[in-house]
Amino acid sequence: MYRYDEFDDRYVRARVAAFRDQVERRLSGALTEDEFKPLRLQNGLYLQLHAYMLRVAIPYGTLNSRQMRQLAMIAERWDKGYGHFTTRQNIQFNWPTLKDTPAILSALADVGMHAIQTSGNCIRNVTADHFAGAAADEIEDPRPTAELLRQWSSGHPEFAFLPRKFKIAVTGSPNDRAVTKAHDIGLRMVRDGDGAPGFEVIVGGGLGRTPMIGKVMRDYLPKADLLPYLEAILRVYNLHGRRDNKYKARIKILTHETGIDVLREQVEAEFRQLKAAGPDATTAVDAREIGRIEAYFRQSAFVKLPATDASFDRACETDAGFRAWVETNTAPHKQQGYRIVTISLKPIGAAPGDASADQMRAVAEIAAHYGLDEIRVSHEQNLVLPHIRLGDLATVFAALQKAGLGTANVGLASDIIACPGMDYCALATARSIPVAQDIARRFSDPVLAREIGKLQIKISGCINACGHHHVGHIGILGLEKAGVESYQITLGGDATETAEIGKRVGPGFAFEAVGPAIERLVQAYLALRASPDETFLAAYRRLGAEPFKQALYGGAGETPRAAPPPPAPVFDTYHY
Repeated sequence: MYRYDEFDDRYVRARVAAFRDQVERRLSGALTEDEFKPLRLQNGLYLQLHAYMLRVAIPYGTLNSRQMRQLAMIAERWDKGYGHFTTRQNIQFNWPTLKDTPAILSALADVGMHAIQTSGNCIRNVTADHFAGAAADEIEDPRPTAELLRQWSSGHPEFAFLPRKFKIAVTGSPNDRAVTKAHDIGLRMVRDGDGAPGFEVIVGGGLGRTPMIGKVMRDYLPKADLLPYLEAILRVYNLHGRRDNKYKARIKILTHETGIDVLREQVEAEFRQLKAAGPDATTAVDAREIGRIEAYFRQSAFVKLPATDASFDRACETDAGFRAWVETNTAPHKQQGYRIVTISLKPIGAAPGDASADQMRAVAEIAAHYGLDEIRVSHEQNLVLPHIRLGDLATVFAALQKAGLGTANVGLASDIIACPGMDYCALATARSIPVAQDIARRFSDPVLAREIGKLQIKISGCINACGHHHVGHIGILGLEKAGVESYQITLGGDATETAEIGKRVGPGFAFEAVGPAIERLVQAYLALRASPDETFLAAYRRLGAEPFKQALYGGAGETPRAAPPPPAPVFDTYHY
């Protein structure tokens, strides 16, 4: 993985020192809250429903064991003993005090981490495929590209005050595990006719108030042209993006209102001007710099192993729990004799994405001893050990079980993405976590869960869609209506390379009615599917919404009940 150099360290330390001074002035009263707000947001510090929240960047979701141990220490020393991993591959601490935040940022700097650009109308944390560098289907490791984008975008003066926040995702695989089509810019690795790798460039995706699937701006972009081409896109957006209405300020609205063809012409014209000006006037990167970055990601620690392992086979034969975990929580590795392990942060009845300090330390120990010291955070709010030998899987599983991290449900109905909702967020208008917990309990039986198969349920507690509900096979959006919580259900969403926005099927449900409604949906699917291999999404696409709508509403009327009043005052935009 990439290691910060002296420049990176000086830059981050200088930001910590500046923020320490700003906090001291705020505490003394020398700065008002209105004056302090833009300063703290530039350092990832939000004022939320109950307390401050610090959002820490995990670029392209990659950590080592030392960094994970430091996050555990921060959670224990300055928070309430846990952290929350988000759909932006970040971690959030929900309970820091203002006076402690400079010390937290200093502790992060000690391990090459920070909270810069996790907020604001700038280029946010660049995300990537959480299986990067390990996936068997990968064309090329996307992490060097993501690191190049991190260096290019960090503190970029021209793009520090865009019309709205800006998010980029990168995948190196034809199977999209980075939700690239729901980002402002999505980059998918492809090959040209000669087999040279480059990028399909997708622009104008995004969820939230106006969900849209991104449109292809370039079918193939050579790798050498990546930064000047992205600069051209950002310049066009910076010039034409709306600043009069924040709800219409994202590039997805510009793409929709301008049209992808016209927008493409503007971007290509800007790109040609940048290229014509020569390398001194563009962000073209010297091949030696690309090589320097790529060298950090070359994995030389793999051991040549056979394709099978006798101890692994015996464990699968004798331990049904281990065998089930292997089936759901591991994936093929490009290196023979290895597997990719996904650690579920969705134990039945828990808050999705939360990990205690002890659990973080346990993951760090496992990664250091068995995983080539690499950990990933997925946008699905799980953790990943990308490089585990077949012969070590049983030992790793036992260690995860001991830490309460052995739930075998990745990709199943209880592996639910959920935002913090009204439990933490000042913008939320409904609860998310209790809904997720209730649904997970209803599908906790492992036999039933495996019979249902792959099913993505995603929940948001407000229209900002931090829970990615728009691209869930089953999406749930909690809203406040006349003082009560009402939950809309959408069906048919898809976060992969065949991305789609889910369709709302009818009126909302009361809080207590959501779990039974989802149960009816799933039972209808089991009765309607063409074969045990037909997934929920495939069945929905084949049959359409009507039979599922009948399952939801046929004789099962909704009676909204009183809910707690919505939280008072809205402080900051809390969007992953």
